[in-house]
Amino acid sequence: MALADIGNLGVKDAQAAAGAGTVARDIWQLLRPTQWSKNTVLFAALIFSKHLFVASDVAIVVAAFLCFCCVASGAYVMNDIRDCERDRQHPLKSRRPLPSGRVSRGAATAVALPLMTIGLGSAFTLGVGFGVLTAFYLALQVAYTFAFKDMVILDVMSIATGFVLRAVAGGVVIGVPVSPWLIICTFLLALFLGFSKRRHEIVLLDDRATEHRASLREYSPYFLDQMIAVVTASTVVAYAIYTVSPEVREKLGTDRLYLTIPFVLYGIFRYLYLVHQREEGGNPTQLLLTDQPLLVDVVLWILTASLLLYWQ
Repeated sequence: MALADIGNLGVKDAQAAAGAGTVARDIWQLLRPTQWSKNTVLFAALIFSKHLFVASDVAIVVAAFLCFCCVASGAYVMNDIRDCERDRQHPLKSRRPLPSGRVSRGAATAVALPLMTIGLGSAFTLGVGFGVLTAFYLALQVAYTFAFKDMVILDVMSIATGFVLRAVAGGVVIGVPVSPWLIICTFLLALFLGFSKRRHEIVLLDDRATEHRASLREYSPYFLDQMIAVVTASTVVAYAIYTVSPEVREKLGTDRLYLTIPFVLYGIFRYLYLVHQREEGGNPTQLLLTDQPLLVDVVLWILTASLLLYWQ
């Protein structure tokens, strides 16, 4: 074989490897791994039940987290397949692997179905109760993708319900009761983030908003601001009552959890600032990871709450 032929083979191999690497990156992006941080809500019951240092419970919740990541990623891919054409009209979502054409619908389907099957099947190995809640979560994602997404208000409420299912599942999988306050605060905070996201979409897309999402024609910045104001106040009040509730004080063994309220207030105010002054908020997860003041605030809240619960 001539040296030139050997060289050409080397170039082709390198190009093939580069192409395979690009496909792998696109598939990875299709799974939206940055969104897995939403599944950390599963750890809430572990922390507030004071089981954080029980190794067996930590291992179980980590396994539950992985199950939800599989199911959630499969649901995201299913959602992207459903919205592929509409996402092509979006200035940011059009860059995703499916709308951009870098990944075909067939390949996406071949990724989504096994992920959801593996995640759901593994969930039942951790317990029937947890498996049922995971199945409810998956059913909710299917309903959201094909129905609730285009229904005003119900679209955001279904997203918030997904967070509640995560919080409850985190308690069920380790056999600890989930406080109603945790459910209420989780639901309200998720509503706050969801309505803020809808507001960002309307401002960003302007006249093209209804082309991207049918429910956006029923929203307006003013209407969303009213709902954001309601859930903002409700979230703060609910969390404040939670921290001073006699039942919670007796259960957690501390009467100083109210010291974490300033962190909650700052986090909400900072997020409102980013939504209204910087016109951000379209991706709450990314915002949490990239906005340094918000990230520091969340870390300080976690550290303060942990100190009050475990080292008082």
